Amino acid sequence: MATREAKVGNLVLASDRLFLVAGPCVIESLDLCRRIAEHAKAVADRLKVPLVFKASYDKANRTSGSSFRGPGIDEGLAILDSVRKEFQMPVLTDVHSPQEAEIAGRVVDCLQVPAFLCRQTDLVESAARNGKAVNLKKGQFLAPWDMKPVVEKAEEAGAKNILVTERGTSFGYNRLVADMTGLPTLQALGHLVVFDATHSAQTPGGLETATGGSREAAALLAKAAVAAGADGLFLEVHPNPDKAKSDGLNSLRLKDLETLLAQCLAIRAAIG
Repeated sequence: MATREAKVGNLVLASDRLFLVAGPCVIESLDLCRRIAEHAKAVADRLKVPLVFKASYDKANRTSGSSFRGPGIDEGLAILDSVRKEFQMPVLTDVHSPQEAEIAGRVVDCLQVPAFLCRQTDLVESAARNGKAVNLKKGQFLAPWDMKPVVEKAEEAGAKNILVTERGTSFGYNRLVADMTGLPTLQALGHLVVFDATHSAQTPGGLETATGGSREAAALLAKAAVAAGADGLFLEVHPNPDKAKSDGLNSLRLKDLETLLAQCLAIRAAIG
């Protein structure tokens, strides 16, 4: 298969070199984002892994209406812009409407279409028309081959740099499964394929008013995905995930990032 590429900010991501999309689930503060970005960049530089920083300014699909959602678009984008400039790295965030895509596209390097919204034509097309890279997350309710029309919408709207992210598939109540055989199906669409290990380890709504998860399972799934040929990894990391305001149970400890990433690189080298 020919090398697949996508330009995200100042980086050219390619299928012949494992890359990483990492950061906190939600923006809690500028200080937290700076701390995570500084550590992740140091790790990525040491291991020579291209890095895109990710964080959400608004978690619009929280289980409970009383859950922390983030600082909102204005403050959130200001924080992402600060991280982008200070650490000279591209940044990614998710958007929930065509209007948000237009506003966020002025700041970030990659617009992410959330899994629950991947069938929303206006959102996909708006993100694609912006001229920035687009990360299309596969809905939990879709088979891998069902992403073909989603990708075609983005292509037809003008997107040139597309990532497609697998994040697990609904399996009964409060469960997700990760089908590794779906990765080559997604790669056959012609774009880079990312595996979201931390969201794939969720138990959606499993705590009644919150989503549960397993960071141990996230680490296992990350290694399995690399062995199955994933082009990149999407990981949520936090200095103290047990205190995180979103997705703490399935977020990885920041201090464990380097060990896991080194293991994944060794797996990729072993399979050639």
